[in-house]
Amino acid sequence: MSDKKALYEGKAKIMYEAEKPDELLVYYKDDATAGNGAKKGTIAEKGIMNNKMTAFFFGLLEKEGIKTHYVSMPSDREMLVKKLDMIPLEVVMRNVAAGSLAQRLGLAEGTPLAEPIVELYYKSDELGDPMLNHYHIQVLKLATPEEVAAIERTGLRINAILKDFLKQKKVDLIDFKLEFGRLNGEIVLGDEISPDNCRFWDSDTHEKLDKDRFRRDLGNVEGAYKEMLRRLTGEER
Repeated sequence: MSDKKALYEGKAKIMYEAEKPDELLVYYKDDATAGNGAKKGTIAEKGIMNNKMTAFFFGLLEKEGIKTHYVSMPSDREMLVKKLDMIPLEVVMRNVAAGSLAQRLGLAEGTPLAEPIVELYYKSDELGDPMLNHYHIQVLKLATPEEVAAIERTGLRINAILKDFLKQKKVDLIDFKLEFGRLNGEIVLGDEISPDNCRFWDSDTHEKLDKDRFRRDLGNVEGAYKEMLRRLTGEER
């Protein structure tokens, strides 16, 4: 990677310039954080596994007509993507009460929701990623009402596609985070879909197969990521 210019380094990924000006090269790291960076650690081969799982999910969604920034996977740790004008919103889709939602609503963790919930958060480390409603988004001029509607509509469709697919793999999709950007006037899915930003539970045992194992010191974090990769792609690591 030394011959490429790094443009941005986040908690789990580094963005590099690509050969084409309208593309970026994303490098997936093994670093793990929780609590807005308060807890830090490393998960062996996490970057490789997240890169492969994200590529798998983007490919699945593209086949269903969902536009993503995915172009190709040049190596185990690298993903070539289209350059998006990212919208600073984290879009959280929830199917089952867990984490902060269970606490806020006073529901027992694992309580199924009658219908999916869409939550919008301002992507700002300095402010702690606060939850927003449509009025806040308009005051801050983060996205137009039409864009927010398209984001929510696409998020719900992605949720339905992934829920149905994962059910076949004996995995319950509890909740997950999405990020979107603009490309040629369209809303396009960006970022990643992996155990880093999803809650995956085994359908039979309810074992957590995601980063909650790191957040909550449950142990066998690497094993959970390996199991999700195996169920998705059949690859054994």
